Amino acid sequence: MNQAMSANANVDTARQWLKRQSRWSPFEIVFWLALLLPFFLFPTYLPLASQIAIAALFALSVDLILGYAGIITLGHAMFFGLGAYAAALLAKAGWSEPLTGLLFAGVFAGLIGFITSFMIVRVQHLALLMITLGLGVLTLELANAMSWLTGGTDGLRVPRTWPIFNYFRFDLWGYTSYGYTLAVLFICFLLSRLLVNSSFGLALRGIRENVKRMPAIGSDHHRHLQKIYTISAAMAGLAGALLAQTTSTVALDVLSFTRSADVIVMLVLGGTGRLYGAIVGAIIFLVARDQLAGINPQYWYFWIGLLLMVVVLFMPKGILGFLSRLAGRRDND
Repeated sequence: MNQAMSANANVDTARQWLKRQSRWSPFEIVFWLALLLPFFLFPTYLPLASQIAIAALFALSVDLILGYAGIITLGHAMFFGLGAYAAALLAKAGWSEPLTGLLFAGVFAGLIGFITSFMIVRVQHLALLMITLGLGVLTLELANAMSWLTGGTDGLRVPRTWPIFNYFRFDLWGYTSYGYTLAVLFICFLLSRLLVNSSFGLALRGIRENVKRMPAIGSDHHRHLQKIYTISAAMAGLAGALLAQTTSTVALDVLSFTRSADVIVMLVLGGTGRLYGAIVGAIIFLVARDQLAGINPQYWYFWIGLLLMVVVLFMPKGILGFLSRLAGRRDND
């Protein structure tokens, strides 16, 4: 009897916590409104803002598996690249409608993610790193070998994307591109927010903290990991499709290890397991890269490495984790 009452109390506590987490704070509303400022204050930087939104969506997809489920990956660019090539090849086949191309790329990347998830969920730690890295390298080499389809090292030229809803044309200044990428990012963020603030999200946190204890409470952790890995792959495919549609070109670097490593750097900078860390990290990384490359095109990554070391040493939970800790201290004071 007492055990049943204790279990019900724990369930109620979990529900109340999830309800609190689901509420929107004023800071979140201000944050999303601030992302509209480039339209008015920095119109010349709209192409960069589009790239930031795409990178943030890619980082968000990785955060779902790394920050919440504890799946460490060094090859998630595989799904980003597959999404980019899927959208590009569909456009070259004569169908350049952006929304259906986006959906096609997401479904294709998600399908490959589901197939590979059967390997991913059965290994951990170093073996997981090697498998994800190996899958990424194999996909890159396969794309290079199939130059008749992918364009190989020459890249793939994507036909001009049709207007969104047959009304919003992609312009040279980047207004439509940024609005499009920002809208997709916001929708995926909302879905991710609902996902992590649910019982499924709590199960993922439990797997991250101690995967061996989950079967003891009746949780099928393999199936949970397969689900989130598939969702993450589909989301990464959407990011890749956005890149193909907004830049009208796809190169082999969409599948490169560097792209997978860069997104990990973004998450370390912003903070994992926070969702907003993916967006903040993408903003910091790409703005820093843009400014540093203008100062020194050859050695800009040196300063990124220095910034990364400072964050890891003094802000191990990322910039958002550091700010959250500061806010907690002020509240206690």
